[in-house]
Amino acid sequence: MKVLMKGNEALAEAAIRAGCHHFFGYPITPQTELAAYMSKRMPKVGGTYLQAESEIAAINMVLGASAAGVRAMTSSSSPGVSLKGEGVSYIAGSDLPALIINVQRGGPGLGGIQPSQSDYWQATKALGHGDFQLLVFAPSTVQEMVDLVSDAFDTADKYRMPAMILADGMLGQMMEPVELPEEGEKAPVDKPWAACGHQNKREHNIVNSLYLTPEKLESLVKDRFARYEIVKQNEQRAEEYLTEDADVIVVAYGASSRVSRSAVNKAREKGLKVGLIRPITLWPFPVDALKRAASHAKHFLAVEMSMGQMVDDVRLAIECKVPVHFYGRTGGMIPTPAEVLTQIEALL
Repeated sequence: MKVLMKGNEALAEAAIRAGCHHFFGYPITPQTELAAYMSKRMPKVGGTYLQAESEIAAINMVLGASAAGVRAMTSSSSPGVSLKGEGVSYIAGSDLPALIINVQRGGPGLGGIQPSQSDYWQATKALGHGDFQLLVFAPSTVQEMVDLVSDAFDTADKYRMPAMILADGMLGQMMEPVELPEEGEKAPVDKPWAACGHQNKREHNIVNSLYLTPEKLESLVKDRFARYEIVKQNEQRAEEYLTEDADVIVVAYGASSRVSRSAVNKAREKGLKVGLIRPITLWPFPVDALKRAASHAKHFLAVEMSMGQMVDDVRLAIECKVPVHFYGRTGGMIPTPAEVLTQIEALL
């Protein structure tokens, strides 16, 4: 049965139904409804909701809970995620699974509370110090928010690495019909590495990200990056829409992809051969889908709610074999289908 839910609340309910009963956060617009929903629901399912004294405290609570072997998450919006960066690096360095949700707002600085996609670089390239990556999922509908939460937890557990849902204020605040997973106790994931008590039946588990011997640290980082290569091979996701004969391929994710799909449909009505590739994973980036399209496309057009943070990944994915163009709005402005269509027509 479908129910009408706001994006932020759907994210929260989906996390609970995915077996996450430990949430640590701090309020910030346009994400606050997620934390508020958790504060009401967690006590009813025997879970833990804790509003920390700061974003820094919240992410370190996630680290502690994950180290104990439970599913844990936090959520915030852009400036708050910046504060969590150090803790995310500790989580990655400890090889722990966890979920971070970023409902993006305009920036830099305090910026504004309107939707944005200007945290792409932060999420995919520099969320914290050191050599590490995190899984990044980009939903485009409220239903996909629900579906990707469970996938993000499962994939994070599979590879023992943090995952992020990179949403935005538009998706977080909009309401759409969603079908939620069945309620029930989700089977716990076996985590033999967890520091959760040993009852004298095994050796102590130690969760740590500090290695003072450089040879040891180098070896661990190299092992981690070997695992990342497996992630790249197995976990790329993208939606390919009307790409088979397209001369122009629009590349857009999240809220921008909704606008871009409308522009593609309008272009098709005019007889223009245009398609859309919508990355669902931003890391690993869906290189394979773009390479397939580059074999016949004449132009790529990256559409973003930023000054162009994904566009270089598109160029790298297709090895600059086809011209890659950019159109974007920033500061909380949302591109319109008419604007995107004008860019498409200019290319043709």
